[in-house]
Amino acid sequence: MNLGPIDGIFPFGSHLCREPMPPMSELKRDMDNLKQHGFNLVKLQESWAIDEPEEGSYDFSRYEELIAHAAKLDMVVYLGLTCEQAPGWLWRKHPDCRMVGINGLPILYEAQTPLPADGKPGPCFDHPGARADQARFIKKLVQTLGGYDKIIWNTWQEIGYWSERIVGQPVCYCQHTLEAFRAWLKGEFGDLAALNRAWNSRYLDWAAISPQRTDNAWTALDVHWKYFMDDVHVARALRSRAEAIREADPLRRPVFAHVDAYTAGSGRDWTYARCQDFLGCSTYPTWFALHDWDDARATTIPLEKHGSLLTEMWDSVALKYDNLRSCNRRGSPVWAAEFQGGRVSDGFHLGRVPSPEDIRRWMLTAIGSGVTALSFWVTRAEIAAAEANGFSLLDSEGDSTARFEEASRIGQALCEHPELFGQPSWPGADVAILVNEWNYQFCATMRRGGEHLPYSVRGWHRILWDAGIPVDFVDTSELDEAYARRYRAIILPFPISLSEEVAEKLARYVDGGGNLISEACPGRINAYSFANRGEMSPVARQLFGVRHEGLSMVREVGGGARWSPIERSWGEYLDETMLTGTGRLEGHKLRANVYLETFSCTDGEPCLQYGEAVAGTVREVGKGRAWLLGTLVGHTGTAYRDERSRQAVRALLEQVGVAPAHEGALLLRKRAIEGKEAWIFTNPTGETVTEQIDVAGWSAVQALLGEAVERTGDQVAVTVRSLDVRVLVLKK
Repeated sequence: MNLGPIDGIFPFGSHLCREPMPPMSELKRDMDNLKQHGFNLVKLQESWAIDEPEEGSYDFSRYEELIAHAAKLDMVVYLGLTCEQAPGWLWRKHPDCRMVGINGLPILYEAQTPLPADGKPGPCFDHPGARADQARFIKKLVQTLGGYDKIIWNTWQEIGYWSERIVGQPVCYCQHTLEAFRAWLKGEFGDLAALNRAWNSRYLDWAAISPQRTDNAWTALDVHWKYFMDDVHVARALRSRAEAIREADPLRRPVFAHVDAYTAGSGRDWTYARCQDFLGCSTYPTWFALHDWDDARATTIPLEKHGSLLTEMWDSVALKYDNLRSCNRRGSPVWAAEFQGGRVSDGFHLGRVPSPEDIRRWMLTAIGSGVTALSFWVTRAEIAAAEANGFSLLDSEGDSTARFEEASRIGQALCEHPELFGQPSWPGADVAILVNEWNYQFCATMRRGGEHLPYSVRGWHRILWDAGIPVDFVDTSELDEAYARRYRAIILPFPISLSEEVAEKLARYVDGGGNLISEACPGRINAYSFANRGEMSPVARQLFGVRHEGLSMVREVGGGARWSPIERSWGEYLDETMLTGTGRLEGHKLRANVYLETFSCTDGEPCLQYGEAVAGTVREVGKGRAWLLGTLVGHTGTAYRDERSRQAVRALLEQVGVAPAHEGALLLRKRAIEGKEAWIFTNPTGETVTEQIDVAGWSAVQALLGEAVERTGDQVAVTVRSLDVRVLVLKK
């Protein structure tokens, strides 16, 4: 996608301010300081409640003054909207625009400032009056500020309502949203008879359909309601804001929004990415890196340094931006829309102050996942109490810190190669992890099981990252696309709910030459939340050439209880076990996690055994192969980590033609354009590593950050300290 005014540079910047706004002189001084240190982008966050305190009375003067100053500095302005922080007059004008909680009562919270949650949950924009007033305000904002040509519009800062956290219950159950839900169902099913057949229900009128007011349900109604709220309701708000901007902006400058976090296993980001030009994401590596089930958290108190810092790199940065890069349309920008600049300050709980080494490893890891723009949150320390003195590159006083200088140094180096780092230049991966939003929504309703799909997805990424194998994500909607058919392997984590339509797409992928690697329980539940007879999708049964024989839960290593429910009676669990490779996996061992499914083969062949029982199969299908592994393999990437299991996965991948980008201790990712590449080397070990790298065919090799490059013929010696990243830029 052409970014117009910011083509030719690597968009590298920082968030300048949000309400309450410091003195204008301080803000301009900080802008000058940013420019002097090579930052070429500054983010401003506006607030509807502050900018239109009375209906039809606007005050954009502060933004106009700052944008004019940015023009003098030749900086790009990244302008973020905060429509959730609605003005008081909107609530009075439309009292029924309030969101309604699961208890049936309207939400009375009215945000006075963007903190603590950017005004969330805000009004319900299914209300036609509130939606119209929002559109009018956005158009006025764009018409007023759009005279400056170097602007990027952001319609929603960290998409979502966060209602459980802010007001203690999910939303929205107002009449406008319920009517929109019923209208969507009617569009999906056509008539009530079709819906009743699919849901095994007996509704006599569309008006009778209403979401159940409980979290302890997992029917077709519940899954459709959750899907509607996440993928339809939110998407409608995103599209309406993008449309308002485009109507008012004659220059048609880029419009995007960004999410706060990566939701493992969910396809909602694919939906959000298509509601405007592209989707961005926040990252705060020290905030939520470790999961309670991870070895790095469950086995060490206090937390062990190496494991924690490594998790920040792969989980909070690499995994997040591999997903973001994948969910956007191919060739779209990849924006780190908020990037941690200082300590996490969350009320009483203070995090560590990032070191220059932290900043370097985070920034360069992001570049290794394809990021094309990076904006730090924030320039100057937060003054509001909820995040007091937190998050910033600069402290509350002073014009420099060690982390600020390191961010500046790296940013300026990246800006020297804008065609490589400022444009989409990810060369692609040979393997992808499948994302299925309907399966995610079903798992989210599943009693005591909702975390297993996300955890397995995350673990598969870790296994591949440890192996030095670049990875994409692919959504079920993309399976028939040419780029999806080019993957040598697609991994299918915990596919417990699988529609026959998706199963048929997967069968076509395999028949065309792909390798499908599925975990246990493919299609145990159908698209409408009912159990399939035979305990497996009919299409999957044929694809893998098996019949389901048995399914049991498996004890954790050493009798652990990270995810296992307490036994209700004797005999619920199998003892912990390692599955034994046979046939194409002869000589390998693979740990059984959570579930153990066994099969009888029709025309598949065994590749894993549990004693005498078959626990894994492979079947030749057309030009490809369908692999079925009867357990949740991904868990072993981060919990009860076992080298034998990882070796078994690597052996399977080798058989399907998926290999590391580099053989050695260093992990290699690349950015590539015609005649020029960046090779990003990561050292995940606890020691400094030096390796010889073959650079045959490249006439020039330089280090991004100016380190000496020792070249002897076609070999370059690359030295990387523990948990550090080094980048070589190669030219022909």
